[in-house]
Amino acid sequence: MPRAALLSIHARVEGAHATSWADPSLVQLWGPRFQVYVVAALDLPFFSLGRLPDDAKGRGRAEDLAERLRDVLGGADHLTYGQAGRAVGVHPNNLRYAAPTGTVLIRWHGARAPTIWSVPRPEVDPTVARLELVRRYLHIFGPTTPRAFARWSSVHPRHAAAAFDALGRSLILVRTPIGEAWILSQDEQAFRAAPGPEAPARLLPSGDAYFLLWGDDRALLVPEAHRRDLLWTSRVWPGALLVGGEVVGTWRRAQTSVSAEPWRRLTRAERAAVEAEAATFPLPGIDEPIGVRWDG
Repeated sequence: MPRAALLSIHARVEGAHATSWADPSLVQLWGPRFQVYVVAALDLPFFSLGRLPDDAKGRGRAEDLAERLRDVLGGADHLTYGQAGRAVGVHPNNLRYAAPTGTVLIRWHGARAPTIWSVPRPEVDPTVARLELVRRYLHIFGPTTPRAFARWSSVHPRHAAAAFDALGRSLILVRTPIGEAWILSQDEQAFRAAPGPEAPARLLPSGDAYFLLWGDDRALLVPEAHRRDLLWTSRVWPGALLVGGEVVGTWRRAQTSVSAEPWRRLTRAERAAVEAEAATFPLPGIDEPIGVRWDG
């Protein structure tokens, strides 16, 4: 969601502000697993056409919905989520199935339903887009596997494996504590390099790409099984609390109060770093300082 995207940007980019998520260089769409993604506008073809269904039925549904939506919108700039669904004659939730055509963008407005509009289809071949999406996935989530990519992207496992095969020599097979996996060959030097300086503390929001992992891959980030259950819950995930580059707990926010639950005893300096980080959240509509309540 955009507010989570704002906190993800804030954790990585110095000088982020309350409207950074709405920068013209970014767009919103229904991306992998049909969740709302904020991505670079230049990456729209990869996060849309890269997931275009390979089967005739799925692709046909996507193309048909996109065409009907385009006809309904006509010269209108935007329609609300509900208005667009009623005009097309489908439940609004079904509109997300048109997103892989690359012609559907949305804008989420806080707690309100999103608006939706059509854009020209990107001039990128879906096969090329799929391979570029795999490269981006490997760069962010590697070491990883075709199976993990399939689950993240909702691409059929057989087609996910074919995409990995097509990348051929641009991939390197590596050994990890949980088995063999792949990385991009261009990333090998970064994997071998000594770790750089870590930020004293970061509060990553629910769904942040740093811990958007599935299945066995989660053990690479959080080795202790009982702690994985605390971070990746069966309902809405909490945020991940990072201290010195390591996940050391979880956090949630209600208005101006952050509730932090560390998994180990933090030093006074570490707690101060977390509190200082929370105080810098560039959240819109929040006029009071954000404080931290320690649950543990």
